[in-house]
Formats: sequence, structure tokens, C-alpha cells
Amino acid sequence: MKFPGSLHSKLPKVGTTIFSVMSGLARETGAVNLSQGFPDFNIPERLVELTHSYMKRGFNQYSPMQGVIALREKLAEKVEELYTAKYNPETEITVTAGATQAIYTAISAFVNEGDEVIIFEPAYDCYVPAIEVHGGKPCFVQMNLAGDLIDWEKVKRLVNQRTRMIIINTPHNPSGRVMSAGDMLKLQKLTDGTDIIILSDEVYEHIIFDGMEHQSVARYPKLAERSIIVSSFGKTYHNTGWKMGHVMAPEELMKEFRKVHQFNVFSVNTPAQHALAEFLDDRDHYLELGAFYQQKRDTFNRLLQGSNFKIRPSEGTYFQLLDYSSISDEKDTDYAIRLTKEVGVASIPVSVFYNQKNADKFLRFCFAKEDETLEKAAEKLVKL
Repeated sequence: MKFPGSLHSKLPKVGTTIFSVMSGLARETGAVNLSQGFPDFNIPERLVELTHSYMKRGFNQYSPMQGVIALREKLAEKVEELYTAKYNPETEITVTAGATQAIYTAISAFVNEGDEVIIFEPAYDCYVPAIEVHGGKPCFVQMNLAGDLIDWEKVKRLVNQRTRMIIINTPHNPSGRVMSAGDMLKLQKLTDGTDIIILSDEVYEHIIFDGMEHQSVARYPKLAERSIIVSSFGKTYHNTGWKMGHVMAPEELMKEFRKVHQFNVFSVNTPAQHALAEFLDDRDHYLELGAFYQQKRDTFNRLLQGSNFKIRPSEGTYFQLLDYSSISDEKDTDYAIRLTKEVGVASIPVSVFYNQKNADKFLRFCFAKEDETLEKAAEKLVKL
């Protein structure tokens, strides 16, 4: 079919995501794939067994649009225990088809033509297209990946009557940095007395290292009252392919979120929801997740000792940035492709997370892998 010349793309600059490109190149070349962020080890066996049992027991039809109430009740208990925040499971928690859907739905519900949304970059790649497809304008603040993370004076200068939303992400993908309590207090002060909505991407909330504490906006009542919090079961339980997430927000915001959610998803996987509700009783899994991934971070970085990469250890997530400026002057996109084809290790060039020009020479590597996978990759990288 040939479309008429009047066809107008809402996303003319958008092509295939870098994650698909680099994972595809890794498959073609047989490279060790440390690009796309997914584990290469199994999910907890008991979670598989629980899901199977609920399937066999007949929990295979639509769940309530908001999500299975047992799961929402368990999530409310969890967030109160971790962050001393109260969310009503009936009206303030919704189960989603992963975090990306939750983020898109939140932006759909609140961003209108001409609204401005402040984004900190490098930024995960699903934020900007969702803003632009709804006629919004992304406004960018570059973070300092090597020092104080955010210059809040720059943010303050961007805020105006058109500012509808600020998107934050902590622990942060791709940098592995985390926002501090001081950052949260400055954000709270900046938004106090405004109608600005905070979209807080906290999908790596349990993957944080070196004794640091996750600063969820839920900890800050004045922030929580204007915030939509996005979380991911996939990151917590190593099952990214299940595409299961959830959001928490005050009732007034959640009403608007659900208006969109019911028409772009309606409901999500029913047996998995029941299984996750029961599995949430295993608190040790998410409470020990930071230590589990810190061991993998430390293993990867130890294996790279003596290499020509510059390493600032990740503070959270399961990503490690490596500075290759002592190895090559190539653009990171070119170097990442050459590294995959000639060296046999796939990564993600960090410049793709920027909309403004950036000359940093960083590649992002995923260490959510078996130690054997990390050893194979490091053996190749230390030779550069």
C-alpha cells in the first residue's frame, strides 16, 4: 500500500531503538551481549511454580482494570514498610504492563499540546517520544555524571507557567547514579506552590549499593502529593519479559491515570499478578537484591582492573559506565559498533540518551549476568 504524500509522522526522528540495534548486532556477530538490560540467569523457581499453579487453578481471564486487589494490598504494605508512606490499594495503586507502559500512560494523561516537561539527561529513551507524540515540549537539563548530579539553579531557570511535569529517574539509567535526600528536598522546594506533576521512575529502587538508601519521592509527603511513582517487577524479579509493573499516586492523579490505562491496556497478566502477590511475602528477595547486584558490579569492575577503561563504580541499577577516552577518540556510537564486531562485546553508547550534543566517551555495560558471562566479556575488554 502506498500512502499519500500528506502522511504526517508524529515521530519523524524516531527509528529502531538502540537496544534492538545492538542486541541484533550481538546476535549476528556472536558477541557477548552486555548491551540490553536483561539478566541471563533464571527467575526464582518458586515464582514460576506459583504462576503455573494459578494458571492450573483457572486464574486465566481478565483481572480488574486496576489490578488484582491482593497484589495491590501487598504493594501498599510494602511501600509503607519501606518508605513510611500510605497508599490506598483501592484508589492509589494500579498494576501495569511494565514500566514503559506506565510512563507512557502517565504522560498521556497529563501532558497536553504546548506543555513543557523537564527531563534530566542522559535520559532513558522512552520519555521524549511520549512527550512529543502528545504535543508537549521536552526541556533538557544535563546532569553531572562525575560530581554533584543536578544543578538545581538550572532547573529553576527552566520552570515557568507552561511547565507541566518534571521526570526524575533514580537509581538512574544509564549512569548508575542516585539522587540524594538533598536533591529531593530541593525538588520539593522548587515545586512547592506549583501545579507541576512529578513522574518518578524508580524501577531500580531495590538495586542500590555501598550502604546508600533509595530516596523515593514517597518518603517526602509534599513531593508524594504531586507524584506518580513507577516501579517494575521485571527489574526486581529478573523477569523483564513478563512486562509487569505498577504505579502509585494520590487518588486525584490516579483517577486521570486510570482513564487512559483502561483504554491502552485495560488489564495485565492475571496469573502472574496472583503469583507476585503471594511471592511478595518473600521480603528477603528484594531486601537482599542490592547486595546480590553489588557482588556482580564488583566482580565486573575487578575483572577490568588493569584495563585502559576509567571506572567510576555504579551507585545503583545493574549498569556500569566505562570511559574509553584513553583507548579511542571515536564517537561512542562508532566505537560501540566496532567493539561489538571486532572485539566481541556489545554495549550501549551513552550519547543516544542525550538530545543535546555531548562529547563524553562512555559506554554502558549491563552486569546483570552470570559471572561466566562477565568473565568472557572482561577477558576481551582488558586487552584494549
